[in-house]
Amino acid sequence: MAMNKLFLSTLIILILISGGTAMAHENSKNVLGTALLPHKADHPTGFYRDGYCRTDAHDSGQHAIAATVTKEFLAFTKARGNDLQTPRPEYGFPGLSPGDNWCLCTARWNEAEKAGVAPPVHLDATDHAALKLVPLDILKKYDAAHTKK
Repeated sequence: MAMNKLFLSTLIILILISGGTAMAHENSKNVLGTALLPHKADHPTGFYRDGYCRTDAHDSGQHAIAATVTKEFLAFTKARGNDLQTPRPEYGFPGLSPGDNWCLCTARWNEAEKAGVAPPVHLDATDHAALKLVPLDILKKYDAAHTKK
């Protein structure tokens, strides 16, 4: 009987958690203050792999920046220990190529910006949480809608 109560309690908690996660992007805002749009990518992207560059307390990397990766950025992040080019099938990760869309860690994008290799950003798909580290005027300089790809 105790095992059934434990199972039922665990199941209820999992349902509540997944429901909250699934609904979280519906209320998320982008850096422009409007509804967060999905980041169109060939591969499932975002911390939750749901196509949204949204972040929360579970995402220690704060994958909030919706970007189109460049050759320069990929080389930069690889040199810092995060190889985004090599496929990792054990994680369902096919590897990225220049021109691919991906949700990036805000801190890494910020480092890349300071080094002069930040990739273009899709502002409508970048979570407002990115503004805690990167000012909007900086993000706007890399607006994918206005930069050469």
